[in-house]
Amino acid sequence: MRPRMPYDDVAWEKSEEIADTWILQFFDHNVARPVGDFLLKHHKPDDPVRFAILGKGAFNIALWMSYKSGIAATIRFPQPGAAMFPEEKLRKEVAIMRYIRDKTSIPVPLVLHWGPKEDSPLEIGPFIIMEYMGHDTSMYDLLNFPECPVEERGRLNPNIQEHILKTLYGELAGVLLQLSKPSFSRIGSLSQVDDLTWEVKSRPLSIDSNELVRVGSLPQSKLPSPETTFTTASSYLEALAEIHIAHLTHQRNDAIESVDDCRRKFVARHLFRKLARERKLTQRWIAFDKGPFKIWCDDLRPTNVLLNKDLKITGVVDWEFTYTAPIEFTYAPPWWLLIERPEYWPQGLDDWTDVFDRRLQTFLQAMIDCENAASVQEEQRLSGPMRESWESGDFWIVYAARRGNAFDSIYWNKVDQRFFGQTENADDAWRERLGLLSDEEKDEMEELVAKKVKEMESRVLAWDPDEYTLSHIDIAKTHAAKQAKKAQGGKEQEEGKEDEPKSEGKKVEDDAIDARRPIDTDVEQMAGKLAQLAA
Repeated sequence: MRPRMPYDDVAWEKSEEIADTWILQFFDHNVARPVGDFLLKHHKPDDPVRFAILGKGAFNIALWMSYKSGIAATIRFPQPGAAMFPEEKLRKEVAIMRYIRDKTSIPVPLVLHWGPKEDSPLEIGPFIIMEYMGHDTSMYDLLNFPECPVEERGRLNPNIQEHILKTLYGELAGVLLQLSKPSFSRIGSLSQVDDLTWEVKSRPLSIDSNELVRVGSLPQSKLPSPETTFTTASSYLEALAEIHIAHLTHQRNDAIESVDDCRRKFVARHLFRKLARERKLTQRWIAFDKGPFKIWCDDLRPTNVLLNKDLKITGVVDWEFTYTAPIEFTYAPPWWLLIERPEYWPQGLDDWTDVFDRRLQTFLQAMIDCENAASVQEEQRLSGPMRESWESGDFWIVYAARRGNAFDSIYWNKVDQRFFGQTENADDAWRERLGLLSDEEKDEMEELVAKKVKEMESRVLAWDPDEYTLSHIDIAKTHAAKQAKKAQGGKEQEEGKEDEPKSEGKKVEDDAIDARRPIDTDVEQMAGKLAQLAA
C-alpha cells in the first residue's frame, strides 16, 4: 500500500500548464506597470521606490511596492489553474484576517483594499492589497534541516538545539492558544456583516476541497454548496467521509493500482463513513458535538510564520482556507511539528510517528508555558486535550478526515484496528472487513472496480474547474503550441548547421526562467517611472 493515493496526473499537468502560462504576463512591462499604478492609486503613503515580483506560492502570485519611508505593500492575485475558488477564497480570507486583527493580538497583514476580477487592473483577477509584514526570517527556515535545496520538501532539522526548538514552538503555541478562544455555533467560513460583526454564513473552504477539484477530478457539485454550514461535528465528519467516497469514484486517472487496491480503498472509505454515521469518530468529545466550534486554518504552518532577529513573530500570513471547525481539530496536536507531513516522510509512517512523539513532548511543554503565562482557565488549556488526542489516536481520525490523498494509509494503519480489531497485515485487512459491508455496498464495490479498470485503458482529462481557470485554458494551449513550434524551429535550424560549432542555447522548458532576467530589469526601471508619475 502506498503512503498516499496519487492525484490525477493528467489534471495536474493541465493545472500547472495554465498557472505557469498565466504567470508569464507579470514579466511584461505593459502588465506590470498598470498593476503598479493600481497599487499606488489605493495605497500611496509616500513616494514609491521599487516595484517587483515578491514571489509565487502554491495558489497566488504577489507583487511588492516599497516606499521612501521604508514601509511596503503587496498586491496578490490567485492563480488560475491553482485556485479553484478564487473569489470565494479571497473574500473569506479578507473576512478572517480582519476578524483576527480585531479579536486577537496575532500580527496579521492589514487589508488595504480588495475586490473581484472586474475591479482589478486589466481585469487580471480577484485581488487583495495588504501591508507588507517586515521580517528577518521565517520559522520554516530556522526549523528546516541545513542546506535543504529549495526544490526539495523540508524536514525538521534532527540536530536542532532543544532550547531553540522550544522557543520556536512556543511562538506558534501562543498563536494556537489565541485562535482557540473565540467560539462559534456553526461550522463554516466567516463573513463580515459590518465593522464590528462577523457571522458563519457559508461553507468551510478547505485546502483539500481545492485540491480534490484541481487534481482529484472531483466535480464541484460533490462539495457542500456555497451557502452550507454545519451545526454538529458529527454531520461535518460524515460530509468529509462522503467526499472521500466521491473522490475515489470520480478521479479519472491514477486512482488505483489494481482491482484489489480499488477494493481496499472502497472498503476503507465506506467503513469510515459508517463510523461517522454512528458518531464513533467523535465519541470522545461528544459533549462538543453541537459546539462550540473553533477557528481552524489548514495552512497555518512554519512557512507562513515570519520572525525577527529575536525569534519573535512579526507576522502570520496566508489565512486562506480558514474556517470554524469541530473542537477535535483544535485539540489535535499540530501535524507541522516535523515540517513534513506523515504521508511524505521518507522513512515511512512508523518512523514519522516515533519522531513526532518525541518532538511533541517539547511542544506540549512550550504550550504549558504559554498557558501559564496567559493565566488561562483550566477549560481553556490545549496541552491536556492535545496529549489525549495523540495518545488516544483521535489525532489520526482528524488527519484522515482532512487529507484525501493520505486517507488510505492512515485509515488502515491508524484508525481501522482501533474500531474493528487487530489484523495481521494492513495491506490485506480489507478482506477481513468485507463482512461489515452490506450486500448493496458489495455490489457497488464491484461496479466501481469494473469502472476503474475500464478507465485505466485510456488517459482522459475529466475536470470541473472554475470559470476563472477555464477562461485561461485556450491561452495556455496557444502558448504551448508556440513553444512547440519554437522548439521544432530550433531543432531544424540546428540540423542545418551540422558543420558549425553548437552553442547550448535555451531549453524550452526553462523559457519562463530565462524570460525573467531581462524583464526583472524592466520592472525595476518601472519603479522610477512610477515615482515620477506619482510626483
